[in-house]
Amino acid sequence: MSGTASERFAALELNGEGQGKRALITGVRGFTGRYLEQELRQAGYRVFGTILPGEEPGPDLFEVDLCDRDATAAMIAQVQPDVVAHLAAISFVGHANIEQIYRVNVIASRNLLEALAAQAHQPGCVLLASSGNIYGNASSGMLDEQVAPVPTNDYAVSKLAMEYMARLWSSKLPIVIVRPFNYTGVGQEANFLLPKIVSHFRQAAPEIELGNLAIARDFSDVRVVAACYRRLLHVSPAGQTFNVCSGQAHSLASVIDTMGAIAGYQIKVHSNPAFMRKDDVITLVGNNAKLSSVIGAIAPTPLADTLRWMYEA
Repeated sequence: MSGTASERFAALELNGEGQGKRALITGVRGFTGRYLEQELRQAGYRVFGTILPGEEPGPDLFEVDLCDRDATAAMIAQVQPDVVAHLAAISFVGHANIEQIYRVNVIASRNLLEALAAQAHQPGCVLLASSGNIYGNASSGMLDEQVAPVPTNDYAVSKLAMEYMARLWSSKLPIVIVRPFNYTGVGQEANFLLPKIVSHFRQAAPEIELGNLAIARDFSDVRVVAACYRRLLHVSPAGQTFNVCSGQAHSLASVIDTMGAIAGYQIKVHSNPAFMRKDDVITLVGNNAKLSSVIGAIAPTPLADTLRWMYEA
């Protein structure tokens, strides 16, 4: 693909790359899945998705537990996808059921790859969502993909294990791994940090309990993340791993200040030791140069704009 990064970015925005193609999103009803579905439909794809048993059915949706190997294989045989975005996962670091974290994030992912590799019709790209959390407390400033992972919780270990497992299928499938850093937006569950903060301000709550206010994270807007995923599915740089991030760190204290300016009042913050984990990663900020070199220049949405969108939703 020739031209400057910005020219490539523009081309990917305009070429309707999904016309006549079938996309599969696992976990399509999840927070990220909803936004990626919009992106892919706008690009011309027919979008199929997996939902959990018991969720409301719909057209082109498959009620399947990916931990069920046979059910997963049957679903893939029916969909015959041209591109796949594997988003279904346990995504909350503090999830209490540790066994479930590993079963969903590793075994279910393996079932999916095995089913895809068994088909005569091979997808052009299989995007697997890992996490920037795998870097742990790495202290090298802006983290790029060459930084050695040092996972510090079961969620991060499960995601790194998924990456290693996926290598077993790298000769059979065009796998692209993404390591998204923190991101947020309308529709994210309130047990995640920024939705919790926004919710308190929307309710005009006088106070809030948080953990360590010094913790700083690289926060992206979910709409930007979904756009990056769509472009990667189109370009399909098989065998590569990409950070998906803004390159900017925001402390919880600064988030509170920003929300105070948006809402027009200052909330009283109490530090609750119960919300502090001994293995908390203090600062996590990523380098997205590799990603932008492939899909074009990335223009992060200012965090204040994302927070205002969430506050006014």
